[in-house]
Amino acid sequence: MSQDSLTARYRPQTFADVAGQDAVKHILSRAAATDRVAPAYLFSGTRGVGKTTLARIFAKALNCQSGPAAEPCNQCPVCRQITLGAAVDVVEIDGASNTGVDNVRRLKEDVGYAPLECRYKVIIIDEAHMLSKAAFNALLKTLEEPPGHVTFILATTEPEKFPQTILSRCQHFVFKRLPQARLAAHLDWVLAREGVAAEAPAVHLIARRGAGSVRDSMSLLSQVLALGSASLTLHDVREVLGLAGQEVFVRLVECVHGRDLLGLHALLTGILDQGVDLGFFLRELASCWRNLFVLQQLGPDVRSIIDLPAEEVDVWAAWAPRFSLSHLHAAWQMTLDSQRKILTSMEPALALELLLLNLASLPDLLAVGSAEARCAQSRPAAGGPGQNPGQGPDPAGRAGHNAAEHSAPRVPSRPHTPSRSGPGPQAGSPEPTVATPAQPASGPGAAAPQSQPGRPAFAAATSRPESQIRERQAPFAPAPGGSAGGPAAGPGAAAGSGQNWSGFVRFCASASDGGRPFLGLDKARGQVVGGELVLATPHAFLRERMQGSLSRLADLARQYFGTSLTLRMETVVEAPRKTRAELKDMALADPVVQEVQGRFQARIMEVRPVTNAHPKENDT
Repeated sequence: MSQDSLTARYRPQTFADVAGQDAVKHILSRAAATDRVAPAYLFSGTRGVGKTTLARIFAKALNCQSGPAAEPCNQCPVCRQITLGAAVDVVEIDGASNTGVDNVRRLKEDVGYAPLECRYKVIIIDEAHMLSKAAFNALLKTLEEPPGHVTFILATTEPEKFPQTILSRCQHFVFKRLPQARLAAHLDWVLAREGVAAEAPAVHLIARRGAGSVRDSMSLLSQVLALGSASLTLHDVREVLGLAGQEVFVRLVECVHGRDLLGLHALLTGILDQGVDLGFFLRELASCWRNLFVLQQLGPDVRSIIDLPAEEVDVWAAWAPRFSLSHLHAAWQMTLDSQRKILTSMEPALALELLLLNLASLPDLLAVGSAEARCAQSRPAAGGPGQNPGQGPDPAGRAGHNAAEHSAPRVPSRPHTPSRSGPGPQAGSPEPTVATPAQPASGPGAAAPQSQPGRPAFAAATSRPESQIRERQAPFAPAPGGSAGGPAAGPGAAAGSGQNWSGFVRFCASASDGGRPFLGLDKARGQVVGGELVLATPHAFLRERMQGSLSRLADLARQYFGTSLTLRMETVVEAPRKTRAELKDMALADPVVQEVQGRFQARIMEVRPVTNAHPKENDT
């Protein structure tokens, strides 16, 4: 009884018999026919695509007694010896077993001798990437300038491991995977030679499982034929190879669409009990989402690019409109991202179950993401339309952080603190560059209006909670229609057209000394009150630096505002930081958190203050 495998029995013996690799076959056949042989060749590609087979055929074409010829005759003694692996001048070396420099040294000695029976000595090194660095270095000179009667053929699945010095000395040919249709045609040819009838879907499934490798496909075919059935059926292929059928994926998609978690669990149990190949199952699942996505996006015209029977395409075409495009895209991406994690997990069954449950929960996850974005965009600014004057701080303390990420900078909502001498901020008014102090300042301009609408008192601004003091988008930007100090806010306002605190900070940074004495000035707050520039910062270190540079700051202030100003430092009292219990209460009151808890039956275990979330979030 013959023990030859299908792979060995039907190994091609001529260039024409090799499936695929048309460009490489043409180049090698022409080189053999014209006797223009390169010193070294490098064949790279995935397993089972014909690298060693073409190397042997090339060796026969070079040494055939009827040659040089484009095809070996396979009848002469030399061709028969090479086919049997008995030719003394065609040497096949396993790179994994001959990795050392001593093996290469013996090879170099043998290369120097003329061939005994053939025209060329052909040295075939399989899995050549396994050679050591020293062995590669020992081969360099021989590969570049071998004797005229020698050629090297290096075969590898990992060309990236080759030194560039080796690659530059070889003609490098990249072997491609076979298309599924070409691979199925090759399997049909083998089945015809074996006299076995086969169902077309069964052959296509083996070809798809082979993933472009002829040897893998032939091994799978041998495994199925060992069942001893009179014909090759789709049921036998799935039963022997442990492959899930289309009905499994249709049922899975149905459970995902209906969010049937119990159905998914039962389906997964059946898959595991049948011993399904999880790697191929995940590949097929990713293909299902891909097919649904392209059918939803491109419609019926895309049928030609889906490599499935027409009846299967009809099934997926009926399912595609039932999903949103975002759901299909997210499911496709999630499946691809989870493949390696599941196959390398310590608990692949649990990892696969988590993936399936996440796929069913995707609509909820997408809805929560969009709801959070809408909540961040629609959260009103302080004093904005619809803002309750007595409303407290933003829930969960995320006003500054979320606004910085999702919307334009804005002033946070805060408790209303009426001015002692006038009404509070008007609705929709941004925080002004220069605010009127709660207590009159002495000196010129002390009679500046303190009850202007839209001018919150400085005392109110400095006494608000710390979580609101952190917001520094543009705390002293000019009020609409006014200049740095507002209308008639002092001499600086009259002299400057558009001067404000941020402009003054930039002016100081561009001063003749490079702004070195005033590093961190942008972290302070300033306002022109009458004839004074009032500075305030909650940072003790920065306050000491500014007090030591008051005279220089005063000179720059007079240059910038164009009038005589004196400087005065105000003390800002920091509000105590919130406890974790208070932060948790604020988080529980947040509408997005409440929605997540309701959808996923979640609960908050711990709430921590935001740290380093935004450069302006933690500067106080």
